[in-house]
Amino acid sequence: MKKIMVIGAGQMGSGIAQVCAAHGYEVILHDLKVEFVERGIAGIKKRLHRQVEKGRLSEPEVQVILGRIEVSDQLSYAENADIVIEAAIENMETKKNLFGQLDELAPPRTIFATNTSSLPITEIAAETARPDKVIGMHFMNPVPVMKLVEIIRGLATSDEVFKTVNKLAESLGKTTVEVNDFPGFVSNRILMPMINEAIYSVYEGVATPSDVDKVMTLGMNHPMGPLTLADFIGLDTCLSIMETLHAGFGDDKYRPCPLLRKYVTAGWLGKKTGRGFYHYDK
Repeated sequence: MKKIMVIGAGQMGSGIAQVCAAHGYEVILHDLKVEFVERGIAGIKKRLHRQVEKGRLSEPEVQVILGRIEVSDQLSYAENADIVIEAAIENMETKKNLFGQLDELAPPRTIFATNTSSLPITEIAAETARPDKVIGMHFMNPVPVMKLVEIIRGLATSDEVFKTVNKLAESLGKTTVEVNDFPGFVSNRILMPMINEAIYSVYEGVATPSDVDKVMTLGMNHPMGPLTLADFIGLDTCLSIMETLHAGFGDDKYRPCPLLRKYVTAGWLGKKTGRGFYHYDK
């Protein structure tokens, strides 16, 4: 396992690329346009230089890490990858189309991992002729800081592939948990209903967003309130995951709060748009 292709140069993809490069792997960072990749690399540079300022890295070390990252706007680069880690938009049709294309381009030995936070691995794997080599590799945000990776087995994922991917995650300094293929896995099956219930508390007039967050931080010792966290994650992402849980389990306890849906429709997606449950200086 030497060369890793990361698809999607957004916050998650660039974070995954940074961590892989920092641990000695050659990385191909791919997106639809070179300018998108360059934007992702600019974010990596900013994070690495922050580490230099804190005395945790030297400038030469930063240059070595950046030198391991190759820019791509062509999926054909997959022909050189030992593993492809997909971190594209959280949309099933997009992922299925992407994995179908990758299956034709990558050599048979290449493992396909998806960073999906809630979508079924088995359904994605079915778009390929190598379902035994498809696996979930759900990193937490922000990737360079958070230690956990959920390793999710699809129905056909082989033991060998699981062991290989688990070993890769551990080589990146991560702690792994093995999860089976259920909607939301473990992290979002527990986290998102809590966030959704916090939104219901605002929707029903129980308390203001700041007071809901105070209850959970000061009363329950959470490091961040659920509504602040929702703004950080992105309310569109929260809605998408709740819809996946609701459809996957068919249980109304996972029904997205109407207020969450209204905010997303209004374009109030949280920190990234400057407004969610709180206002932000963009």
